[in-house]
Amino acid sequence: MKILMVNKFLHPNGGSETYIFRLGEQLQKIGHEVQYFGMEHEGRSVGNHAEVYTSDMDFHTGGLKKLLYPFRIIYSIEAKKKMLLVLEDFQPDVVHLNNINFQLTPSVIYAVRAYEGKHGRHVQIVYTAHDYQWVCPNHMMRIPASGEICFACRGGDYKQCSKNRCIHNSRVKSLLGMIEAAYYARRKTYGMVDVILCPSEFMKKQLDTDPLLADKTVMMHNFIEKDAGGQSDGVKKDYVVYFGRFSEEKGTRTLLEACRALPEIPFVFAGTGPLEEEVGKVSNVENRGFVTGEALRKLISEARFSVYPSEWYENCPFSVMESQMYGTPVLVSDLGGAPELVQAGVTGDLFRGGDAEELTEHIRAMWNDPELCRKYSENCKNINFDTLEEYCDKIVRKVYT
Repeated sequence: MKILMVNKFLHPNGGSETYIFRLGEQLQKIGHEVQYFGMEHEGRSVGNHAEVYTSDMDFHTGGLKKLLYPFRIIYSIEAKKKMLLVLEDFQPDVVHLNNINFQLTPSVIYAVRAYEGKHGRHVQIVYTAHDYQWVCPNHMMRIPASGEICFACRGGDYKQCSKNRCIHNSRVKSLLGMIEAAYYARRKTYGMVDVILCPSEFMKKQLDTDPLLADKTVMMHNFIEKDAGGQSDGVKKDYVVYFGRFSEEKGTRTLLEACRALPEIPFVFAGTGPLEEEVGKVSNVENRGFVTGEALRKLISEARFSVYPSEWYENCPFSVMESQMYGTPVLVSDLGGAPELVQAGVTGDLFRGGDAEELTEHIRAMWNDPELCRKYSENCKNINFDTLEEYCDKIVRKVYT
């Protein structure tokens, strides 16, 4: 089978890139042919035989080209033309879409259907919903300025996106996001895909509010690579760990408030982000900075427990699964898809997202009951998340065919 992976970034950039690289590697390992289409970039690590990619779009730099971005982020003629060239060269059986909005745009969907019509053969279009973009123009269902959770656009009325400046707190960008969402809703573009993979039940529930998408959604939690260092050897040290981005939406500020209220408990943070300076001001927080590989595995596996305090509707965070895989219980906020990954009272616990007082009480309770944490840690050994191999097998059997 020939599979074309489509994603705006073809270099390591975040969770969706980790997903396409690992899935692509496994598909090739079991005998399928995989190529990739997206933006050109100096760090690009995968590609296609035709060596055709769209030009790089960096919204954070200036220049004359940036003046054209408002037109290109809604519908990209370049992306459609170049996608057609790759389709003609590769002739895939499946096109697996990932993050395409703004830099590539849904014009690539029209390219697939145009190719299909020209050659008289069906090409299966699969989309993995890494965020809420297809029902929320800012993809997070959260108003950045206030931090308020928001469902206003979910029914197809996108005016609130502009009103609340939901994209980068910019009136212009939010207006463009509103126009883009309304344009593709009117054209029923997203209904042209065959299958939508939702990595959480929560994600599926949100997309199912659009009748055009409801009969196409399939829930499959993300895979976890259980051989990536193995589980904990059982040796725990006296600290609580948080690893991830230091930002408002990740709940970092709320967690720091809890840390200040618990001076007797040592916390170790690993990551970077806009709240890094504030992290450094809390006396019982040790900031290890950006940590990867074996050092991160050791940091996670030796913690009594980890905290995942996100304040937006996370989809299916790898870090929650990773913590449990290493035998470390997780205290996770009750928002989005993250709580689906934790068995409350078995492999960890839940608290009300954004509630610093409740978070503080849960941390104190778990810290003061080491035997409970040991029980949770032991239970983590029985987690049943799909391995990469199992996940890939399900996609090939149930989604690609």
